[in-house]
Amino acid sequence: MKRLIPTLRADNVPLELIMVIRTILAASKEISFRVSQGALSGILGSSLDENIQGETQKKLDILSNQLLKDILLSSPDVRAIASEEEDDVVAGIEDAPYIVAFDPLDGSSNIDINGQIGTIFTIYAARDDVPADSPLQFAQPGTAQLAAGYVLYGPSTLLVLTTGGPTRLYTLDQTHGGYLLTQDEMEIEPDTAEFAINMSNQRFWNQDTQAYINQLIAGETGPRGKRFNMRWNGAMVGDVHRVLQRGGIFLYPSDTKNPGQPSKLRLLYEANPMAMLVENAGGKAVTGEDRILDIMPSDLHQRVPVIMGAANEVDEFVNTKA
Repeated sequence: MKRLIPTLRADNVPLELIMVIRTILAASKEISFRVSQGALSGILGSSLDENIQGETQKKLDILSNQLLKDILLSSPDVRAIASEEEDDVVAGIEDAPYIVAFDPLDGSSNIDINGQIGTIFTIYAARDDVPADSPLQFAQPGTAQLAAGYVLYGPSTLLVLTTGGPTRLYTLDQTHGGYLLTQDEMEIEPDTAEFAINMSNQRFWNQDTQAYINQLIAGETGPRGKRFNMRWNGAMVGDVHRVLQRGGIFLYPSDTKNPGQPSKLRLLYEANPMAMLVENAGGKAVTGEDRILDIMPSDLHQRVPVIMGAANEVDEFVNTKA
């Protein structure tokens, strides 16, 4: 099996970008170890704090964010970072070539039940026309991403990564401490009979979304003429990984549950990197109307609806009208 660094070199990834990816993955190995220790490492349970999103932070959220923050800010190749857990952009090394955004621990609600959780990250070229600590560093569409990936902490620790080419799968070799290439190209079949959505929000969806889901659950006797299965992990990183591995569609549409927050997922830290991974595996990723990667961010913590996965099924969602 090929190791990560030789694979990136073969893909003609610049050395400085390889070093930033390597830095992120160094933190991921420490997070993976802490996750594997569970209660033994004292990282289960909630803190008394809330993040910028108004969400109660888990102890492992705080630890993961600090690990990534410290190691990235010490890198000579990182000019600035943005995290779901940080209020503002944090400046790194002046004139460094890259900026990094990350969700340090997606799926926090799964921590205490030993469920799937993960780290999502994305890398852009730094902007020379704005200060290093300016939010405008990250005012770039998803099409400008140079690399995107996530690390999934489960029975094995997996890395899914694209640097503009194929979406590749790596597995952490706990014996030698390195990531090994275990799937050269991940591909999402255009058709599917599996969907992932939080059904507890059904009464808050708009009529078009309700009509689409009603078609799926109607099964063989419905207008789609086939049976669909529903899966839901409660962590975007786990649900999208399943889509990349065996197909399907993942949906977190807009709703009226909280009028001040019609969408849940963040464009910068979650939607954009996952959209890049999905598109580079042959899938599609939209808000319902727009391609996610084409959106110009208006705010560091901007939220957007997310529908991604099997290309034909995403089209079905877009075209369904109540």
